[in-house]
Amino acid sequence: MLKKIISGGQTGADRAALDVAIKFNIEHGGWLPKGRRTEKGPLPMKYQLNEMDTGDYRARTEQNIVDSHGTVIISRGRLTGGSKLTQSFAEFVGRPNCYIDLLNTEEFEASIILKSFIMEKEVQTLNVAGPRLSHHPGIYMDVKTILEATLYLLFLDTRKDRGMRKYIPSCPVKEDFPQTLEESIDLLCDDLPLKTRTFIAKLEPHNIHMLYFTLLEYVRQRVGFDMENQPLLKDCSVRMKDDRCTIEDVVMEILKRFKQHLEKDHILRMVQ
Repeated sequence: MLKKIISGGQTGADRAALDVAIKFNIEHGGWLPKGRRTEKGPLPMKYQLNEMDTGDYRARTEQNIVDSHGTVIISRGRLTGGSKLTQSFAEFVGRPNCYIDLLNTEEFEASIILKSFIMEKEVQTLNVAGPRLSHHPGIYMDVKTILEATLYLLFLDTRKDRGMRKYIPSCPVKEDFPQTLEESIDLLCDDLPLKTRTFIAKLEPHNIHMLYFTLLEYVRQRVGFDMENQPLLKDCSVRMKDDRCTIEDVVMEILKRFKQHLEKDHILRMVQ
C-alpha cells in the first residue's frame, strides 16, 4: 500500500496531491524552493515540506524524483516546462515514471493506470507532478479525483473492512438531518452498534481510508447530503476553513471527528 505522497508544493497538481495525502492520513512531504516559494506566495505551513537552499524550481524537482520510488505526471497534451523537466530527469537517473495525458485518458482509466504503476513498480513513496494552476485551472480537481480513485482501487485489493461492514444499519428513508458537525457525530453514535464503534475506535489512523470507503455512501445518505443538506455542508466547510471542499471531503472530516470522539469514549470505558 502507498505509504507517502510527495510533491513540489506548487499550485495545481502538486497541491492536490498534498491535500489528498492529508485527507487520508497518508504521510506527505517533498522539497520546495527556498522561501517556500509558489506562484501564489509562500506555501502554508500545514504542508510539511522541506526548503531547498536555492529558489530554483529545477533543484526541488530533481530532489523529489530522487527521494521517491516513482513519479507520476498528470497533465493534458504535450509536456512542457517543469513537467517536461520532471519526465526527462526521471528517465536520465533511471527512476520509474508514469505520464498520464488527460486529453487521451478518462479519469477512471487514469486511476487504473496509476494503480498498476504503483503495484508493478512497488511504489511506497509517490512523487506527483503536473502543471500549476495558472497554466491549467482544472488540474487541481483532476489530480485530486484521480488520486482518490487510485486509493479506492488499492483499497479493494487489500480490504479488511468486512468485520465492520456487516454491522452498518440501513438508512432511514426520510428523517430530520443534522445541521452541525456535532449533531452528525451524535447521530452516528446513536446509529452504529457498539461492535462497529469499538472497531472504529481501535482503527489505526493510517487506515482511515478503510473507514472512509466503507462508510462513505452510508454517511452521505444518513446526514442528508444526497438531499442537499446545505446547512451542514456550510458548517463543516467553515470549520475546515476550505471553501472549495467537496461533500466527500466533508464526509471524511465527519468520520475523523467521529473516530476521535470514539477513541476518547473507548479509553474512558477501558479505564473504568
